[in-house]
Amino acid sequence: MKQSAGILLYRKHKGITNYFLVHPGGPFFAKKDAGWWSIPKGEIAPGEAPLQAAIREFEEETGYRPGGTFIPLQPVTQKGGKQVLCWATEGDLDHQAIVSNLFEIEWPPHSGKKKQFPEIDKAGWFDAGTAKKMINPQQAAFIDELLRSQG
Repeated sequence: MKQSAGILLYRKHKGITNYFLVHPGGPFFAKKDAGWWSIPKGEIAPGEAPLQAAIREFEEETGYRPGGTFIPLQPVTQKGGKQVLCWATEGDLDHQAIVSNLFEIEWPPHSGKKKQFPEIDKAGWFDAGTAKKMINPQQAAFIDELLRSQG
């Protein structure tokens, strides 16, 4: 089973907890919105500790290195069968200033031309209700679990 590891960053803003989500870049996701956002995450390298992979991926996708206390959340399995491991931590960053790494694909398809796209094309802070509408449906469980743990 393929595994990814990620971080659910949260902050208190004017008495409301907000959750940091990212939108995947590239042409396939350009017109997709609600239900397609995600925690910053990525595949775990061979021999890499899952939490270290989650921190590395967060930094690669946003330019921000999360720190503090990491709260392990229950893994979820997405529709495609990939298991996502997640840790929550409190932090803050300017969602408009993220700097994502790039990936390369053939675009347009069958053109023989390679084009680079950012792995993440936008990010945002959302309250719990909005975040649960925007995030990949299986990942909404991370928000629910964190809400329960914080009372």
